[in-house]
Amino acid sequence: MGELAVRGLRAVLAVVLTGTVLVQALMVWALATDPEDGSLPLTPLRVITILGIGTVQVALVCIWRLVTMVRRGTVFSHAAFRYVDIIIGAIVAAALVWFTVTAINAPDQRDDPGVTVIMGGVGVAILGGALLVFVLRMLLAQAVARDVEAARMRAELDEVI
Repeated sequence: MGELAVRGLRAVLAVVLTGTVLVQALMVWALATDPEDGSLPLTPLRVITILGIGTVQVALVCIWRLVTMVRRGTVFSHAAFRYVDIIIGAIVAAALVWFTVTAINAPDQRDDPGVTVIMGGVGVAILGGALLVFVLRMLLAQAVARDVEAARMRAELDEVI
């Protein structure tokens, strides 16, 4: 991975992480200062939003760590699995948070149930993202196994020579 690509990705990750922290801080402030007017259950939605943003932040930090491993050339190791597993967990948690928002919003959508169906579809798409990362994890496992095998073969070859 080129140095320019690493710097660019890190810049994007830093901007997104900073933005999520600011939005999360504003949500906490709104939770503490803005009373509900009775039209929507704002407090549960605000808490859910704070938790949902937290799942994104966890994934961003793990991606940062993986990019660091790529830059150092250590990504094809068992240590990378920890970060990939946390990313998968964060995506599943984000889907559960989204399904909770859908459930809270559903009673208000009785006249137009299509909104709830679309929101449910978005939740399924988020779970699809977790499955995609899981498939990429399996590819990483194959790469690590091949790397270990190549190292073993190199060691055997060094003994012969």
